[in-house]
Amino acid sequence: MRKLSRFTRIAGQSALLAAIAALTNPACAVDAPQMPQGIQFGDPLPGRTVVWSRADRPARMFVQYAFDADFTNPVTIRGPYATPESDFTARQDLVDLPAGQDVYVKVWFEDLTNARNASAAVTGHFHTIGKRDNIRFVWGGDIAGQGWGINESFGGMKIYEAMRQVHPQFFIESGDSVYSDGPIKDSVVAENGQVWTNLVTPEVSKVAETLDEFRGRYKYNLLDANLRRFNAEVPQIWQWDDHEVVNNWSDAKDLSNDARYTIKDIPTLIAHATQAFHEYAPLRPHGAEESDRVYRKLSYGKLLEVFVLDMRSYRGPNTANLQTSESEETAFLGEEQLARLEEALASSEATWKIISADMPLGLNIGDGTLPDGTPRWEAVANGNNGPAAGRELEIARLLSFIKHAHVKNVVWLTADVHYAAAHYYDPSKAASKDFAPFWEFVAGPLNAGSFGPNSTDGTFGPQVVFSKAPPAGQVNLSPYAGLQFFGQVDIDQRSRALRVALKDINGATVFSKVLPADGERRD
Repeated sequence: MRKLSRFTRIAGQSALLAAIAALTNPACAVDAPQMPQGIQFGDPLPGRTVVWSRADRPARMFVQYAFDADFTNPVTIRGPYATPESDFTARQDLVDLPAGQDVYVKVWFEDLTNARNASAAVTGHFHTIGKRDNIRFVWGGDIAGQGWGINESFGGMKIYEAMRQVHPQFFIESGDSVYSDGPIKDSVVAENGQVWTNLVTPEVSKVAETLDEFRGRYKYNLLDANLRRFNAEVPQIWQWDDHEVVNNWSDAKDLSNDARYTIKDIPTLIAHATQAFHEYAPLRPHGAEESDRVYRKLSYGKLLEVFVLDMRSYRGPNTANLQTSESEETAFLGEEQLARLEEALASSEATWKIISADMPLGLNIGDGTLPDGTPRWEAVANGNNGPAAGRELEIARLLSFIKHAHVKNVVWLTADVHYAAAHYYDPSKAASKDFAPFWEFVAGPLNAGSFGPNSTDGTFGPQVVFSKAPPAGQVNLSPYAGLQFFGQVDIDQRSRALRVALKDINGATVFSKVLPADGERRD
């Protein structure tokens, strides 16, 4: 009965919001479309940004934007249709936007009846990066995982408000944007006997298998007011990892012994998860060449380029990861993605090259054992501290390329392991030494269980300069413990210096590091 009462309460909230909208907006008919998920902005580029939203019925999206809050001289766009085939989601690319401007946006939907009933407009705004602007962005991942969902008495997913308060120009969603394999219960006993109380919907009460259940994971997160407010102000750059589908997935994942799943076919689950991800992520579709592509490059003039990786879609199976030569089994990025990344890095004229990775390079991340008891590995590292083997061979090739192509100022940002860390990769302390030293920074979780720290693998010589994780022997701590983290990057236009800060759930800095640009002024 508790779950049913929660479902009823959520439905009642939606009905109340719709009634209020109809009363306060005379142009909004009583039987007009609703926009319960709000709006999102995504994939910002010079002169363009995607706006995303969702209706609750067949409708057409309309977007209006202007450069002041009074919407003086607005531009109105008749956007795409929202139909059942896309779960009523729609996105519109705003183009020819001026640099260094505040952009104010209204989005509404008109239904597909002759009455053309219009929803109440949802508003938002963002700032386009100017040529002389300093750059600030935030990153993190791991949302609503391990059963720690939206707890309204806690303040919801309040780390999003902490990120909004620093006024970033964009946000990198580093993966595990939902936990499709993690059921959310009404309540969970947290550390010290505290009770964590979740909002629950039918779609998150079990593992996701059907397309509608995968869609429901994204709609669940958008019940959080902090997230919706953040989405309406901060353009986002999404990538994905494993939990958008199922834990530690590759094409070789075996669910035959997992009683939670009635669908055992990994390709079917991947198909459903992929469609839901691309419906709800505010990313710009790649096109007919590879419509589901997640990896991409986003350029911000001479100061910054962001290289978004996909460490999930092209990988081989999780194995002991000790192969001595490369093959389809050791693929991680895959040859095409790797070649495109190398070409883009070599041709980049930006001072800073941020590589946004789903997973850390030098942390040991396990995936159980093989039938003979040999450890099986989920990420790059293989726990043997020796010269590159398995998936490390592909990464060694990439790092060697970066060195010999003289690509400077490369910084890796990641999440996945559910704690905050700063790693310095030192070739003088590595088993495989043919690379230039670089930094990797780890953030997260944003609203999930806290774990770690993971052990390091010595292949690429990672030195743990900082980490903040649960005390020894404690795992899966709730957000009550305060061990939720996001990362913030500031790039100064004048000095070209880059500052990374790791911040906690309240926005307090727990670690920071300033990196001068190689070959640039250091004042």
